[in-house]
Amino acid sequence: MSETSRQSTLSKPIGSGTKSSPASVGRRLWPYIKPLIWVAIAAILTLAIVAATEAGLPALLKPLLDHGFGTKGSPSATWIVPAAVIGLALVRGLTQYASGYLLQYMTNKILLELRLKMFERMIHASVGFFQRETASTVINAIVFEVNQILGVLLSVLVTSVRDSLTVIFLLGYLFILNWRLTLIVAVLLPAIGWLVSKINRRLRRLNREHQALTNELSYIVEETVGGYKVVKVHNGEQYEMDRFGEMSKRLRGYQMRMTISGGLAQPITQFLASIALAIVITIAVVQASHDQTTVGGFVAFVTSMLLVISPLKHLIDVNQPLQRGMTAAELIFGLIDEPAEPAGGGKPLERARGEIEFRNVSFSYGPGARSILESVTFSAAPGEMIALAGPSGSGKTTLVNLLPRFFDPSAGEILVDGVPLPEYDIHALRSQIAMVSQDVTLFNDTVANNVAYGETADPARVEDALRAANLWDTIAALPEGIATLVGDNGMKLSGGQRQRLAIARAIYKDAPILILDEATSALDSESERHVQAALETLMEGRTTLVIAHRLSTIERADRILVMEAGRIAERGSHQQLLEQRGLYAHLHKIQFQQNAA
Repeated sequence: MSETSRQSTLSKPIGSGTKSSPASVGRRLWPYIKPLIWVAIAAILTLAIVAATEAGLPALLKPLLDHGFGTKGSPSATWIVPAAVIGLALVRGLTQYASGYLLQYMTNKILLELRLKMFERMIHASVGFFQRETASTVINAIVFEVNQILGVLLSVLVTSVRDSLTVIFLLGYLFILNWRLTLIVAVLLPAIGWLVSKINRRLRRLNREHQALTNELSYIVEETVGGYKVVKVHNGEQYEMDRFGEMSKRLRGYQMRMTISGGLAQPITQFLASIALAIVITIAVVQASHDQTTVGGFVAFVTSMLLVISPLKHLIDVNQPLQRGMTAAELIFGLIDEPAEPAGGGKPLERARGEIEFRNVSFSYGPGARSILESVTFSAAPGEMIALAGPSGSGKTTLVNLLPRFFDPSAGEILVDGVPLPEYDIHALRSQIAMVSQDVTLFNDTVANNVAYGETADPARVEDALRAANLWDTIAALPEGIATLVGDNGMKLSGGQRQRLAIARAIYKDAPILILDEATSALDSESERHVQAALETLMEGRTTLVIAHRLSTIERADRILVMEAGRIAERGSHQQLLEQRGLYAHLHKIQFQQNAA
């Protein structure tokens, strides 16, 4: 993949091509909600009870005002109504607590399932996914954005059930009290619906752009943390501050535009409600003068009307987090929908002989892209050492990456023990391959778990692997031995020690096929001597593909393949290639002169 095309894909968050709606998100979430359906029903019922208690308060005010005050006050109204108020508060408090607990239980279970599903899909994604997406985007999706969608699920459920039912109960009671006045209130609802539909579209677009900028901001932080040495040695602090500050300002601008758009709904709603209230008061006064309503009825009506405004505002306010949730859903389900890498044909492979064959293999990163490999053909017998040499960009690393099926060839086929790779189960195939590269990856775990990565650590086998890698004395001298934590990517170890720990990992795996990708290129002479000795032990009896920057390390290879522009330009032993006086001899001469200097 070219740098230009890679950078263009980095700026696109996962799922940027998908558009979500509440209905589509609901359908996607249903498989996660279904096992918890009875918890959801119980939560909805408790929310319905909470909503019903809202209409209970104004219903109690009417008899209290009409029969509890004055000389003709009813003794029953004097005591029953206060007792009913306390009862309503108790019921409301208990059901609110129950609904909160049930909803949190449900959403946290769904959160766990979504996170596990996202991480599983990320782990099984193709290598192309990891080249396309930045770590910050994936972390943002799995750790933070999933909270957004669960927060939306919770708020939408609470609002749509509790506040919608509250509005329905209160409107029903208003209609019973005075249907003429209720019609005035009902006029508000279509006006509010129209207002929300106008604001929705702008909020959705702003949220999508805000999400893309958040990912870019995270990537700046990721780059700065990862390249802190370059930043410091080149005095790049101000440059990074300017870059971060500019992106932060753009993000703030979008946040303010979202606030302006989302904040318009509430004051306009309140203004419409105030107009309706003024009209209601005017008509109620006229009705009272003609004995068409009582003081209790009027107070109960106005109280109910005022109580309607709060849940209506909640229904309006849920729009902004709902739009944020839709944007988060695009990221989350975009990751969940990421295609998994091919599982292979399912053919088992207990222990490979180590026979490898490339037949007219070509490779490019996509239709129309430049060919990285063109018609590469060679074979390696079991236990044979094949070295790959050639200038940078000639396709050496791409070639060895095809063997464990990090990518599949665009044309031709690769065989192990005479069987094409796609016929093997991919995990069975990879269990036959060990890889040591110049970019060592260690995990913030113990030495033992790093050596036995992917398996349960056997202390005796770990010790044997470390001895074979010339690292046992160093590890044994540590206070906690093989139980020592190596730190972030092995930061507690030197470069040579990290390289030898990676070799120990390959020795522990005991795979019949070995790939060495410039495993000594970044080491000093002393470290290289120790690592080279460890590699000699590792390569014994294994079919080995070696990419070497230093040609002196591959002189004893059974065959050397010299690559140029994706093709095998020369092949033969070290001596044969020198005698040909071609590309290999030219590269060898340059290195010899550099070493002599």
